[in-house]
Amino acid sequence: MTLGYVIYKLVLAVIVFAVTLLIAMYSTYAERKVAGFLQDRLGPNRAGWFGILQPVADAVKLFMKEEVIPTVSNRTLFIVAPGLSLLTACMTGVVIPWGTSITLFGTSYSLQVTDLNIGILYLFGVVSIGVYGIMIGGWASNNKYSLLGAMRASSQMISYEVAMGISIIALIMTTGTLSVGQIAAQQHGWHWNILVQPLGCLIFIICAFAETNRAPFDLPECEQELVGGYHTEYSSMKMGFYLFAEYINMFVSSAVISTFYFGGYNMPFVGRFIHDGNLLAILGVVFLFAKIFFGIFFFMWVRWTIPRFRYDQLMNLGWKTLIPLSILNLVLTGAWMMRHEILSVFIK
Repeated sequence: MTLGYVIYKLVLAVIVFAVTLLIAMYSTYAERKVAGFLQDRLGPNRAGWFGILQPVADAVKLFMKEEVIPTVSNRTLFIVAPGLSLLTACMTGVVIPWGTSITLFGTSYSLQVTDLNIGILYLFGVVSIGVYGIMIGGWASNNKYSLLGAMRASSQMISYEVAMGISIIALIMTTGTLSVGQIAAQQHGWHWNILVQPLGCLIFIICAFAETNRAPFDLPECEQELVGGYHTEYSSMKMGFYLFAEYINMFVSSAVISTFYFGGYNMPFVGRFIHDGNLLAILGVVFLFAKIFFGIFFFMWVRWTIPRFRYDQLMNLGWKTLIPLSILNLVLTGAWMMRHEILSVFIK
């Protein structure tokens, strides 16, 4: 491992981090524009041309607002919790392959910060830690509404992680690897995993909505019942961290869904017409981000179309529908993979 390789990885990690923050920041602007379009209104159009500076105005507002820390709260945990949510949201992007590899001065560099051979386990581990930021924030606020929102968030995320994990086991069975990079590389051409795991993909997408606390699964911050949910007592940039973490999770979820099921950076037929490796790598990045942006739009589209579930409906969907379906998908996947052995038993 040379010094140049280490510097390249550090630069790539910084670029991924910066792009993640930039997309999350402008996702807030895109959300309002999409909501305005779906509700037949303009959306933000005052700050800059076409309202393009609205996220900057929001950031200035959050930084300039008075910061209030309740006197009856656990001050240390109250301060740490938003940072924990934001940190875990930013940690997931390092195992996502953003493209193949580029060649510079005779040396090939991968467009993936690190290709862990247990990348899926890393993703699930980091996502599981993220619930602590919400739970700690709700508990440290010493507010009944905040605590109820935190309990809703933790039970919801744990419930839907079960179905998500089982759907991913079926994907691992078909791909034979835990490496996110290898899963993306296997989907060249039209060999997208959604064609072999359509039910698993559907379950994973539904669980991703619940994991990111997006509508119709936004029960932890249900304003009609819980004022503001787990971040009721938060103000200034601490509340901004929670909101920012939600949009980062939405971006990362779209990237993971695109990589696991929709080919990642792969697009059919492109390799037949373009033979330059660096150009193919750049186009792969463009294709992946196009899929990610459509995924983010889909998150927003669903939010402004489907009404919020009741809490009993949310739990019934997770435990009585998605988990049985994910188990069925796992059994069907195993039966298909062992079809020759099973048929040989009956033929004999």
